[in-house]
This record gives sequence, C-alpha cells and structure tokens, in this order.
Amino acid sequence: MIRVNEIRLELDDSTELLAKKAAKILRIDESKIKSLSIFKKSVDARKKDDIHFKYSVDISADGEEKIAAKCKSPKVQIIHPVPFTLPENKRVSHFRPIVVGFGPAGMFAGLILAKSGLKPIILERGKDIEARQRDVNRFWSERKLNEESNVQFGEGGAGTFSDGKLTTGIKSPYISTVLRELYEAGAPEEILYSSKPHIGTDRLAIVVKNIRKKIAELGGEVLLESKLEKLIVANGFIHGITYKNKSGQLCDIETDAVILAIGHSARDTVEMLYNSGVKIIQKPFSVGARIEHPQSLINKSCYGKFASHPALGAADYKLSCHSLHHRGAYTFCMCPGGTVVAAASEKNGVVVNGMSELARDGENANSALLVGIEPENFPSEHPLAGIYYQREIENKAFKLAGSSYKAPAQLVGDFLNGKASTQLGNVNPTCPTGVELTNLDECLPDAVSKTMKSAIVEMNKKLDGFSLPDAVLTAPETRSSSPVRILRDEFMQCNICGVYPCGEGAGYAGGIVSAAVDGIKCAAALLSDEH
Repeated sequence: MIRVNEIRLELDDSTELLAKKAAKILRIDESKIKSLSIFKKSVDARKKDDIHFKYSVDISADGEEKIAAKCKSPKVQIIHPVPFTLPENKRVSHFRPIVVGFGPAGMFAGLILAKSGLKPIILERGKDIEARQRDVNRFWSERKLNEESNVQFGEGGAGTFSDGKLTTGIKSPYISTVLRELYEAGAPEEILYSSKPHIGTDRLAIVVKNIRKKIAELGGEVLLESKLEKLIVANGFIHGITYKNKSGQLCDIETDAVILAIGHSARDTVEMLYNSGVKIIQKPFSVGARIEHPQSLINKSCYGKFASHPALGAADYKLSCHSLHHRGAYTFCMCPGGTVVAAASEKNGVVVNGMSELARDGENANSALLVGIEPENFPSEHPLAGIYYQREIENKAFKLAGSSYKAPAQLVGDFLNGKASTQLGNVNPTCPTGVELTNLDECLPDAVSKTMKSAIVEMNKKLDGFSLPDAVLTAPETRSSSPVRILRDEFMQCNICGVYPCGEGAGYAGGIVSAAVDGIKCAAALLSDEH
C-alpha cells in the first residue's frame, strides 16, 4: 500500500480530484491506481486567507515499491497495514468473566471477551438508553434527579451525553479497531479518517445499543439496572461478586475474573472497593466551568472570511496556558454548536458538562475551562480526598444557585471584574435546568478562580473574542477525570488477583477512545492469564 500525504484540496473541490492529484505526486497515470481510500482529512487554517483541506490517502497499484522509489517525494511512503487479531485465549477456567460498567471501557472489554467466546456478564447500574434518556430529560425539565439513571450512569456511560469526541493523545494500535467497531455500529464514516472525529450525542445512542446487541449475539450478557455491591474475596483472590438487580434483590455470581470499568462518577463503588482493601491512591483532577460563546464568533475567529463556508461546519478550538504560580489552565471537551448540560449524579450537587449533536448546528459553542488540582492541594491525605473535594464544590454550587439544580453562572466580563452578574447580555446560556446569575468566586476554589481569570485574558490573545464580556460561565465542571487511581500491576490486576481496574474510573483513561483502548488492553490481559 502507498500512502500519499499532504494532498491539498480547496474548500469547493470534489474528493474525486484526490486520485488525479495523488497520481501526479506519484508520477504515474491515474489509470494505474487500483483503489484509493482516505486515511486522514484535516482543515489547514494556519493562514486565515488561505484555508483549505489536507488529505492523506492510501493507494494500491501494481509495483508499489518501484513507484514509491521512483517518484522520490517526501509525501510518499510504503505502509504495511497490520489487521487487528484477537488476543490468544489462554484461559482454562470455566467461569464466565464479569465486566462492571457499560461505558466505553466496559463495552470494548466486553466486546473483545465476547468475540473470544468467553460469554462475559456485564453489569451496568443504570438503565437502557431509551429509559435513561427519559430520566435525563425529566431531570432537565422538572429538576427531579434519578441517582441511578442520569448523565453519568446508564447504558453507554458518561460519554453518551457529550460531543462524542474521538480525539485522543494516546498512541495505540487498538485505536483503529475502536473506530472501526464504532463505525460498524452506526457512527458516521468520517470518524475513520477525520483528524478531529466525533459522533454526536444523537448518533451515540444508536451506536451504544448496537454494540450491546452485538455482544449478546456473541453469547455475552448485559444486565442493566444491576449494581455491584460487593467483591467476594478469599486469600487475595476474587471468587465472585454480589450485585443488586433491578428488583432490589442481592444476587451472587461466582467468577475468577472481574474487569472494573466503573466510570469516573461511581463514588459509592470506589468507597466500597477501598473498604474492601483495594489499593487506591490520590490522582490529580481538574475543576472549572463551561464557557459559552456565540458559535458565529468562534467561526470568525478560526476561519476569518471563510467562516460561513458550508464545507467547514462549526469551528472548534483547543487552548492552554500556564499563568499564575505556573498552575495550568486549559480548555477541554469543546462542543461546537452544542449545549451545556446538567450532569449531576448525586442529590444536592450541581455538575455541568457539554454535548453536541452530530450536526453541531446549535447557536452557541461551549467548552470546559479547567484548572489542574494536584493532590498536595487536596484537603487531606486520605486516598479518597479528591472525591470528597469534588463533592464539596458541587454541594456549594447547589446551594449558591438556590438549591434547585439550577447551575450558578456569571458573565465573563463580571467574572474578570470580580462582581456578581445580575443580567444576561447577548449570549443565552443553554443549561437545560436553568442558571442562577451570581459570583462564581463563591463556589470555585480561590486558586481555580484566580487561574481561570488569568487564563481567559491569555487565551483571548490566541482566540480573538474568547474574553467576550457577554460570554457565559456556568459552573462547576468537576467530572472531567477521576480523582483516584486504582493501582494495578504489569498484568493489569490490582492487589486482588483476578480484578482488573479499567478505564477512566480507575484512573487510566481520559475520553471515549482512551477508555475503549484500555478496555481492550484489560480484556487482552484477562485472556492471556492461564488459569
């Protein structure tokens, strides 16, 4: 296979030109190309007066080695794709493995185990996607929270109510497998080659359901509304689990292998694991708020005169800076044309997140503006101190906004000037439970608030309009990552043999793709364990 990189197409060009341009770079006739597929597509917006697309394509042709050598172009390389193969199953145990959690990590761990013929049993404390959506909508419209079925808990995990962003900073041969499985389950084809792939919350619901069906067809079983209550341990080995089913009954399952893909918000489960002797340590996490701008402003700042071109769609951004006392601030999970969502999973707490549909056609853009908090800044040295710190911030925000699940909000101009907001400007906040205008200094940690103010000013130098006085900050964003890490060894097991901490909740991932990859890695480790 020949890969041809850096093929330029103008915004109005058809992709049918790719073969012609690739042939020109290769110095061959276009008719010599047997097949062509897009490997990567990105927007080159470095120069606002010259925005265009860049493509990498994979081509098959007779005499590929000779063609690549003869053209002598740095844009050309020979590649040898290595197809994904299932890890060898070395298990001799007759027990079915258990996977706890059906977010990205649990889904992909379960899928790999099911493909390997192990018929995994997957527990998910929340409901199926349709019932979950009804509970979420009820919370957003009536402010009545179901603590077991919400934005954090239920089929698909927390990522189901997000932008469905598939960008990741990790390197892994499993990434292409994750994208391919998501595509086959109903995600748009562009995720296979876009430099910034996303699914959208509306399409994610379809994808998640199809993956569950696939696992069932392969002999696996997904038990919804089934919550892990206890690990059954003897002599340092897992012997089974106790879970509560949808009828409230406690049930035991005998097993010698459990993958814990519990997600970053299963605080009660983490406490149970800690009290059961599982080794857990503190881990850095981040706190901040969602910042909302008009999407038209972001488009103009990123694309200039091309801002309204239909081929570009809604613009996104990713910003970071080190400001006061070298504490880092950064934007995270930017949702073009999206909405801020109320994402609480515990009574008397307020949490916000962001989501976009596939079309990304909403009026506002929003992103988390976060500040890192290191363990030395936690209130105590207790392994779960980060969880308690998160909860304290969320409870304070709940009270500040009137104890009604409205979210506290403030205009950026007022935030920078240290005064409470009393009326909105030209940006209408999208949080579905509503907002209460206030002073966010009263619920955010002082160091976080100070760093955010400095960062907004600095980030405006990189993205014109970021410090728009009428932009709205909605707080708090506390669930971008887990504040704990469940320790595991080189065999992916914790101090209880046969238990595999996995994904975001265990502190080993940060997003849909990295969590899914970690699920595959844990499944592979389980398969290679000869017992």
